[in-house]
Amino acid sequence: MKDEEPVILDDPGRIKALSHPLRRRILHRLRAHGPATSTTIGEALGANTGTTSYHLRQLEKYGFIEEIPERSAGRERWWRRAEGPRDVRTPDPESLPPEDRPVLAELLRIGHAEDMELFGRLPAVHERERTWALLSRGFAHMTEEGLAEFFEAYIRLLHEHAHRREDAPPGARPVHIRLFTLPADDE
Repeated sequence: MKDEEPVILDDPGRIKALSHPLRRRILHRLRAHGPATSTTIGEALGANTGTTSYHLRQLEKYGFIEEIPERSAGRERWWRRAEGPRDVRTPDPESLPPEDRPVLAELLRIGHAEDMELFGRLPAVHERERTWALLSRGFAHMTEEGLAEFFEAYIRLLHEHAHRREDAPPGARPVHIRLFTLPADDE
């Protein structure tokens, strides 16, 4: 995959759109399973069609998904994730007006909760599928610049080995991948 510049998610409306738990589940569903209607998404996620339709329209409004006109007919509308940057990052909170910082904090809180839920599933999934449930724990002494270089190399490596769902070779599966770093001197 070609290199791309990271996109900073600095529009408060877009941040708010991503801060809703059902919208995040909808986006994940479309990313992992491909195009769907509000009815099929609602059935899969346990939400009614009216609620799902509303949240799909909000995701469309901010450019995260798009309708597939050639598959849509009458009231049945098909949706897919919009083509866009794969390297989307949150802004420095100080770059946002003070009134918009709680929206970013909520996005980070929800993302953290999702990551903790995934992490909690790791032991059971590792028992069943060791080749797909991998974990590495590391520790290093780095400079701020060295850590930034490591992070960018990680993103490049991720892009090099990742496929979009529609271009994935046979045998490819959707895989959650997380990288986080924390300073150890805070312990």
